[in-house]
Amino acid sequence: MPERTIDFGKYGAQGIKGFEAVARQLDALADFIASPVTTRRGLLARLHYLTRTSRARAAAREAGLTVTDRTLKAWLAGTRNPTKRNLTRIDTAYRAVRRQNVARYLLARLNREGRGTRVEIHPLNQSGVRPPHQRVVEFRTLNIRRWGAIVEAWAAGDDQALDDAWIEQIVDLGSQWGQYEYVTNVGFAA
Repeated sequence: MPERTIDFGKYGAQGIKGFEAVARQLDALADFIASPVTTRRGLLARLHYLTRTSRARAAAREAGLTVTDRTLKAWLAGTRNPTKRNLTRIDTAYRAVRRQNVARYLLARLNREGRGTRVEIHPLNQSGVRPPHQRVVEFRTLNIRRWGAIVEAWAAGDDQALDDAWIEQIVDLGSQWGQYEYVTNVGFAA
């Protein structure tokens, strides 16, 4: 779409892409393990989540955690510690598997049998923009009824599809939709 912001931040505006804010909010709803993977507790929690069923193990392998069962047992027993690279792989695999497992539940929760979920869009921060270049961008609320494409792209970790799905939903803002491509935050409680 030619209306998309090409030169964001040129005059000092601050914000993030709307789809990134939506992904953050969905991550918060997914309720990931709070302890970092670098702690023993966080590592064990993630490893147990990734190894408790054969389906979880297969999903972890698909997500990039390709270590032998012997290595996994050693990590779980505490006789060996994963390298930094493997810690990153464990966390990435955990997040991917958790997203896949939670996606169906979140979709039903956000769609609410066709009623949708009210979304608050907080505009970008223009405190660093000189007054002649500031534009009026107000706080907006929007009811999104079709979350399927958004949740599917989030679960797959596909940023481009998530961006497209988000832009498709905020087109309902009329001619102002382009002003909300970059935001400070997107909030919704489902």
